[in-house]
Amino acid sequence: MNSTTELPSDAIATVRVIPGGPVRGSIRPPGSKSLTNRALLMAAFGRGTSQLEGALVSEDTHVMTDSLRKIGVEIESLDAGRTLVVTGANEAPASDSPHDLYIANSGTTVRFLTAALSAFGGNYVLSGVPRMHERPIGDLVDALAPVVDGRIEAVSDGGCPPVHIQTAGWAKHELSVAGSVSSQYLSGLMMAAPLASRRSGQPVTIRVVGELVSRPYVEMTADAMQVFGASVELQWPTTAKGDVLVQISGDYDAIGWGIEPDASAASYFWAAAAISGGDVTVKGLSRAATQGDVAFVDVLEMMGCQIEEDDDFIRVIATDLPRGQLRGVDVDMNAISDTVQTLAMVALFANSPTRVRGVAHNRFKETDRIGDLACELRKLGATIQEHEDGMTIHPLSEPAVSESSPVRLDTYHDHRMAMSFSLAGLRLGGVEIENPACTGKTYPNYWSDLEQLIGRAHHWTAE
Repeated sequence: MNSTTELPSDAIATVRVIPGGPVRGSIRPPGSKSLTNRALLMAAFGRGTSQLEGALVSEDTHVMTDSLRKIGVEIESLDAGRTLVVTGANEAPASDSPHDLYIANSGTTVRFLTAALSAFGGNYVLSGVPRMHERPIGDLVDALAPVVDGRIEAVSDGGCPPVHIQTAGWAKHELSVAGSVSSQYLSGLMMAAPLASRRSGQPVTIRVVGELVSRPYVEMTADAMQVFGASVELQWPTTAKGDVLVQISGDYDAIGWGIEPDASAASYFWAAAAISGGDVTVKGLSRAATQGDVAFVDVLEMMGCQIEEDDDFIRVIATDLPRGQLRGVDVDMNAISDTVQTLAMVALFANSPTRVRGVAHNRFKETDRIGDLACELRKLGATIQEHEDGMTIHPLSEPAVSESSPVRLDTYHDHRMAMSFSLAGLRLGGVEIENPACTGKTYPNYWSDLEQLIGRAHHWTAE
């Protein structure tokens, strides 16, 4: 089944991207998932009615909006969901029994809501798919337990969801949290702090103990909070072993806000240019964007691509770079860890090995994005070394896949696995990607957008 308009459904078993020549064109990805869910949370607990333009429409954002509506937040959806009018909730919903909130496999939703609802007060149970009940949230719960007026508990083994919350808000205003597993713990606490400060009139101080991963996402949270009217002071350590301190006061105002295109999604299109020897412009983003993942183009530049930019676009040019002449790199991707899978695909077509460092926390994402990624790359014939904090990807000298000898790649229900694997299909025939519909988590129209950019239809296989 071939189609340039029909989107994948659960009935479609695999998709093949058909190899071809250089990818040339321009595209504007949908709104940022990270910014959409942050903006939804702050608008939901703000004073008055906010309007969010350019919001992402996806499974992850639906999970957030559905959960917020269940606790009494009014959300009006316009322009097919790309504009959201959000009226903030003033008080926790009264209930003797807990409000059951289904958060599927949305890490941002469970972490942000766990913190926010503990400060807002009320009785809640947050649960999701089986994989969500294997994803750790214990460090966040441990940070909240000493400060809440009530109780909070992660009930699965290893400190994983479901999360049970029954509180009357926060009773204290100084917290400590570990930052080595996910920066979303700190972001969640930061965004919850104005709710606690609102009740007491006191500022909130948060200390991050030890390493903090994905610092740009914390800076994104601080920037967004200040747009909504809160006061945020980030104090970064002066030594490698120092702690991060965050001081927060104020409250959230009603605002109008335009959400940037998703920089993590943009990485696939920039990588398509690098892999194919093409020329791709992503509209709506610049290196000054709020999202740290725009720094992925810096890695492509290190590999030999030419980068052009203006206030409203970033262009990756590889037309003067012969195929096979991308340079391997040694790069710490702690700050842009959501683009590791994208880089792994580019690295297959470089002329020397690529070493990825600083992403030990990637093992705790939607899937193990080190071990499972290595497993699937080896199916293509790649030589991969796993490390505690990342991996080494060697150039693919003898592919184990072709049109006559196809290979099926498992996505592990991880949207970033599926979108990254599509890039291999730009150069290799026979790459079959299982469960293509899993991209609906953050980018439902990815496959049709990719078809339009490369100018040829994919090949779909039904069950």
